[in-house]
Amino acid sequence: MEISSPLLSWFDLEKRDLPFRKKRNPYRIWVSEIMLQQTKVETVIPYYHKWIKNYPNIVSVSESNESSLLKSWEGLGYYSRCRNFHKAAKIVCEQYNAKIPDSWDAFRALPGVGDYTAGAVLSIAFKKPFIALDGNVKRVMARILGRKKLSKYNIQRFISTLKKCLDHDRPGDFNEAMMELGACICFPISPKCHKCPISDFCAAYKSGNPLSYPLKDKKKKIPQRIFVACLIKEKNKILIQRRQSNMLNGLWEIPNKRVNNINHINNELKNYINKQYGFDIKVLKKLGTISHSYSHFNMKLILLECKKIGRIKNYNQTYNWIKKTDIINYAFHKVNHKIFTLLDNDF
Repeated sequence: MEISSPLLSWFDLEKRDLPFRKKRNPYRIWVSEIMLQQTKVETVIPYYHKWIKNYPNIVSVSESNESSLLKSWEGLGYYSRCRNFHKAAKIVCEQYNAKIPDSWDAFRALPGVGDYTAGAVLSIAFKKPFIALDGNVKRVMARILGRKKLSKYNIQRFISTLKKCLDHDRPGDFNEAMMELGACICFPISPKCHKCPISDFCAAYKSGNPLSYPLKDKKKKIPQRIFVACLIKEKNKILIQRRQSNMLNGLWEIPNKRVNNINHINNELKNYINKQYGFDIKVLKKLGTISHSYSHFNMKLILLECKKIGRIKNYNQTYNWIKKTDIINYAFHKVNHKIFTLLDNDF
């Protein structure tokens, strides 16, 4: 199957003018590939510009603190990408003299680097003959080979076929062209088959029903979870805390907890605050309700204004008192920015 030549000819003419395709150094390519994981290109572009301005090289990332990096990443989501990149940058600077390794074993071993990231970065930055198999490329390959299921067996077929088709003179361009094809032509719905440079090789196109490849997974019902949050004011400041869990770890937030019983939200919140901080609260009023969707659940958050009774006695929680003007100095997750829209200007 000779798809490389027509694919690369198409890519040379039709590829998008993207900022991370301008200066092709390994650091910038790596940053862009991390940001583009599970995130749309148009969303990534402003974050990429901001990141490169703040952190122009791997050394600047390694020497920064996690809080500053998370602030630059704020709103992009999947924050473990940022934390892992920070860890990887430190390793690169300490063990490789700030030079990004170009071998599979060394680069693949870095925190946050999987097979896809390793293949993409090493092929694009160093012209190494590795494939890059992301979600778009899986869909393209399923249609080319006429495979309806994304089973382990079929994924291996995709990999072996891509390795045979890979252009060893332009491996990075080949990988980018395959991803570009999936992003701009071979859509999940309404693919532009008439514009596809490799439709002659496509079993799905020849079948007359490309949408049947691959079959869509049945959507799982996403559960709803109820949370209650506590706005505690002290003069013109509010209490915030830093998350210490796997999800959104390191980001700041208004004190909150998941509710087990919707009828007992006040008591659950009081018990939580007492356990975390050692003081009591009096619930004054409800300020509003926030809705937010994560990949694995939908959140409904009830925001209550509360009065602090006593002083902080427990110090097992990282916290701070901030003014409204201080918000820009902390990395908050999106739910908290929704909360801030409900608040008055008097803090």
